[in-house]
Amino acid sequence: MQHEPDSTKTGQISSTGCAERGPEGLDAMFDLIAAGLYNLASMLVGEGEEGAQLVEATIATSEVSVCSDAEQARTKSRRALCRAAIAGLAERNPDSLAAPDGGTAATTCIEDDDLDAAGVSREELERMIGGPDRGRVRTWLEGLPVAVRTVFVLRAVARFSGEETASLLAELGGEKAAGWTPDGVRESFRQGLCSLASQLIHASVR
Repeated sequence: MQHEPDSTKTGQISSTGCAERGPEGLDAMFDLIAAGLYNLASMLVGEGEEGAQLVEATIATSEVSVCSDAEQARTKSRRALCRAAIAGLAERNPDSLAAPDGGTAATTCIEDDDLDAAGVSREELERMIGGPDRGRVRTWLEGLPVAVRTVFVLRAVARFSGEETASLLAELGGEKAAGWTPDGVRESFRQGLCSLASQLIHASVR
């Protein structure tokens, strides 16, 4: 998926102060950010046209400078995309991002809400997402409940904290999502991690 960093197309993406990079450098950076956004969008809302449209809308409306600070550009665009994805999921199905009821905590095979608890590092997860096992990982994600999948992607892939994730869900996930708390996010993330650990064990014995 190719995107051109043309201000007439993207509106808010600035190239001020970046002449020294040259057009090829700008294109490469822009495409790298766009590819990362599409990867994230596809895990949240699905692959194909919907994910591509979400990326295009994010780039067109985000106040992002792709050249003054690449990491800041990624962070801002990632947050903007996640906000739009959560709102879109809530519109698609108002019940899908409902907050946990706050009753008895779900029993999971993992105690800690940390990616390492599933036996995989962040670098290994990134290789799984972008490597030969990409299809199997996507199939696994699609099999998770929407709320668990969303929490997992926000925490493990977008790298939001439990507090940030709870705030985004409560703000944008619809009326039934208003009760999301950091504790609820931790519980849902542990469910996702437990499922991931089971998948890894299954794959290792095949």
